[in-house]
Amino acid sequence: MTTVDTEIRNLFETHAAAIRRKDAEGALAVYAPGVVRFDLAPPLATAGEREQGRQALVDWFATWRGGIGYELRDLAIIAEGGLALCHGFLRISGTKADGEEVGVWTRRTVGLRREAEAWRIVHEHGSVPFYMDGSLRAAVDLQPPAVRAG
Repeated sequence: MTTVDTEIRNLFETHAAAIRRKDAEGALAVYAPGVVRFDLAPPLATAGEREQGRQALVDWFATWRGGIGYELRDLAIIAEGGLALCHGFLRISGTKADGEEVGVWTRRTVGLRREAEAWRIVHEHGSVPFYMDGSLRAAVDLQPPAVRAG
């Protein structure tokens, strides 16, 4: 593993730890100004709106009872110069405020740029596949393959 790989993995772990403890400012600290996000929740895209992003996180955190499980798996990193592209699977789990137990795997693709000796996320895309059987149901029952293809 290279120094760049370690730096980027540390950034993702810092972000995950902030989500787990419901720390909106800590979670947002890894993003570059002007970040473009294609998140799971509406709208289709957000760009560089830190206060809106902070409030959206605070509101989302309030929908959970206790901590949030936030596990990144099969992270692949391709980095060259000051740019990096990463992809993997993200599991979000825990107990919702109404008592429902939740555990869902999502797909995550992230673009990063090195800024002032630190990596920052400049683009993030999270998604859940949907069934193409006409129902348009989100396929939240899927899990990553047991062995990573590659």
